[in-house]
Amino acid sequence: MDWVKIGSALFLAAMLIFLFPRAKHAVQNSPKGSASDWMGFVLPMAAVVLFIIVLIALV
Repeated sequence: MDWVKIGSALFLAAMLIFLFPRAKHAVQNSPKGSASDWMGFVLPMAAVVLFIIVLIALV
């Protein structure tokens, strides 16, 4: 193993150590979505999936 791989592994471990508590705090304190928020997400995603299925069927 060369020094670049060791340094990259150490940097990745340090990044995870510093990122995890902040991500946990952000998830706990984020606003919760309502049913209308989720429908605003689901309907466009369903339209995209249906469009892709139509495109695949045309080939």
